[in-house]
Amino acid sequence: MRQLSAWTLAAAAVLAAAPTATAVPGTTPSADCPRLGGGWYGDNRARLQQVIDARGTCSGHRGAVAAFDWDNTITKNDVTDATLSWALRHDRLLRPARWKDTGAWLTDAADRALTDACGTGAAGTPLPTSARPRCTDEIVEIRENATTMSGAAAFAGHWNHRRTVPQYAWVPQLFAGRTPAEVASYARAARREALAAPIGATRTLGTHTVPASVRYYDQQRDLVRTLRQAGFRVYIVSAGSEPITEVWSRAIGVDAAHTIAIRSVLDGQGRITTRNEGCGGVPASRGAAIPYIDGKRCWINQEIYGVHGAQAWRRQPWKLRPALAGGDADTDVTFVADATGAHLVVNRDKPELMCRAYDDADGRWVVNPMFIDPLPRRMRPYPCATTAYTAPDGTPGPVRRADGTVVPDQADTVF
Repeated sequence: MRQLSAWTLAAAAVLAAAPTATAVPGTTPSADCPRLGGGWYGDNRARLQQVIDARGTCSGHRGAVAAFDWDNTITKNDVTDATLSWALRHDRLLRPARWKDTGAWLTDAADRALTDACGTGAAGTPLPTSARPRCTDEIVEIRENATTMSGAAAFAGHWNHRRTVPQYAWVPQLFAGRTPAEVASYARAARREALAAPIGATRTLGTHTVPASVRYYDQQRDLVRTLRQAGFRVYIVSAGSEPITEVWSRAIGVDAAHTIAIRSVLDGQGRITTRNEGCGGVPASRGAAIPYIDGKRCWINQEIYGVHGAQAWRRQPWKLRPALAGGDADTDVTFVADATGAHLVVNRDKPELMCRAYDDADGRWVVNPMFIDPLPRRMRPYPCATTAYTAPDGTPGPVRRADGTVVPDQADTVF
């Protein structure tokens, strides 16, 4: 890891080049400016504090954007999965008229597997998932691995692999027929249960073992609090279900207006449908443009900065990008890389994100181990030069810098 003095010099050069990031003449951050608490790896606390001081009220600025992924970035474990788990154990999903209609790319094999495991009955009635473990198994297997329990592909066809992933889009679609308020009530029940479970606890869904606990990361709650006190506009940008994410984000002071996730289209009675809202000129569909990889950039550009149409998919000028962005997975890599002050990465061993973080092309990548139960060191280098990048058609390739040069393979050094 570079020493603090090296970071200070690099950050000073970057901030000096950015006209809106410099302090008001004659002012310097004072001792009573919002300060981050401890518990960070290495000099990460000081590096983040520099951005807060330079882009916040202590330097005469207000309104800079900070954007964060939610699951496994702000919390340990996935809150949409926790809510799905609760719903499956309490028979809250409604039976679709036809499983094939729930997802744009759901295969015939998945349709048959779900129909066989979940039985038949009147559309719109509760699925008896608590009493039919085979039904729960099929749903969880498709969500987790995009395959049926027999190993058949659950999704097929063509989609942009940097704008969506079918099994992420499918989870909000499973709540079709419910209202956002009902889904939020399931999320609140799941939240109480997950926060009460011991850290590391698991439960069985069908034959699957899944996490039973969720925890807010204390350091991330403190970072959000400090940013808000320093005049930043803090947003959550998640590939989870929006009514669920809103329940969790509210507890750290981020309201619904500042929470962006998969937004379901509602019918005339205010009930969730199997269609999601679109972004960047992509119309509402069954999941073609969700907040996923490049989709997170699109939703930030559209919802925060008012950039619409095809332009929302492109990197914006300096003033129309977050000052600080944080994530933990490849789904976050585009918007985290767009940040102008610091790119915060929670190391969960995700190839493209870690390749860009360790390459540190602009000197502003801040890598931190997971705050609870960090992963062991990856023993093999990340395959940055060959397969760590996923192209829009799904094929793997090398990770490239903005100038087109290939990122060499990177060793895992922060764990």
